[in-house]
Amino acid sequence: MPPRLVGLYALTCMERDGAVYGYSLASRIAERTSGAWRPGPGAIYPALQRLTDRGLARARGVGRRREYRITPEGRQFLRKVRRERFGQGRAGPDLSLLWADIAGAPDDSTFFLQRLRRNLDSLEAHLSRVPAAQLGGRPLREHVLAELRAAEERLGGRSARAGRTGGRPGVHR
Repeated sequence: MPPRLVGLYALTCMERDGAVYGYSLASRIAERTSGAWRPGPGAIYPALQRLTDRGLARARGVGRRREYRITPEGRQFLRKVRRERFGQGRAGPDLSLLWADIAGAPDDSTFFLQRLRRNLDSLEAHLSRVPAAQLGGRPLREHVLAELRAAEERLGGRSARAGRTGGRPGVHR
């Protein structure tokens, strides 16, 4: 995982939950990745040190532990990253095809289909843990189904349905 990701996630946890310490941060990352990644001290502590060196977090000893808290500069930095990376419909550069090459995917289509299946499995697992999940006051399941229907339409679902319902195949309305 990119070292910057550990630092950004640490700042996010500090902003949301207050002080963190190295072991708790590693545990949170392991929990959020369903155990797929549990960064060791060699990833966690250098990332936390970089945050303190840059003035984005402050460290203090509490017993045998060092706890880290976000600073006002850290909050400002996090807002900037969010605005630049995710603001106004932007999601940053799509590095998917680089990951496809790194993963050794036989072709791009196979990689995208595998990623879609993995994301749908993750979504299904999330909905099984939080069945009443809401988004904008509506059940998340409704949003997911609406997105899937819209994607089906974009991917040519209209012509497939027209053929099943007696319409002329290939004629788009």
